[in-house]
Amino acid sequence: MRILLTNDDGYASDGIKALAEALGGEHEVWTLAPDSERSGMSHSMSLRQPLKIRKLAEREYCCSGTPADCVILASHGALPFSPDVVVSGINRGPNLGTDLVYSGTAAAARQASMNGVPGIAVSLATYTGPFLYEAAARMIAERLDYFISLWTPDVFINVNAPVAPSDHRYEVVEAFPSRRVYKDTLKFFDGPDGYAYCFFMDGQVDTHQEAGSDEDAIGKGLAAVTRVLAYPCAAGGAAS
Repeated sequence: MRILLTNDDGYASDGIKALAEALGGEHEVWTLAPDSERSGMSHSMSLRQPLKIRKLAEREYCCSGTPADCVILASHGALPFSPDVVVSGINRGPNLGTDLVYSGTAAAARQASMNGVPGIAVSLATYTGPFLYEAAARMIAERLDYFISLWTPDVFINVNAPVAPSDHRYEVVEAFPSRRVYKDTLKFFDGPDGYAYCFFMDGQVDTHQEAGSDEDAIGKGLAAVTRVLAYPCAAGGAAS
């Protein structure tokens, strides 16, 4: 199987390297990922400037654009192959419930589905280190056929796994997206150039605790897989 790996943490991230290693034993793995971090860019695309692609190694490339750009480029001939599946991640941090609105990781998987290719977003559900990706990467490699079997053209697949040691074997449950409320804080200061500068600071995230949600699964130490509608008007069996 020909697999495209991408992410929103950048091509040098440990998460995408763990996926490449885990999947590379049985599959033809290609990487096209942003040249630096693009977290929180959602489904933004580079419409008004050219995209630059740089070859880093055999089957490994980086791009000046967004995660969605990477999938569009790979699907429209910028690389010498067409992917059978797109795996986006492993993200450094969770993409649970409402996070999907903002996530570049999720956007890459969504774009794959919009292009008619199975898209799988993968995230490590912790905000603090150590970020241990090996167990989650192995789970994706061992259960890739299962995750693809959940895919239909109107959805993408979103997987979150709690942090675990490298030899851990996850129990995987199907879940629905939780609702998360972000209580962000801002810090301001006036610069000497006449601008007021605003910085997002770490804020609190409150989650509606519901049995069967992805947040509920993570809280129980389980890996959560969710089928997420790729199109606002799509109908079908995706969880809501």
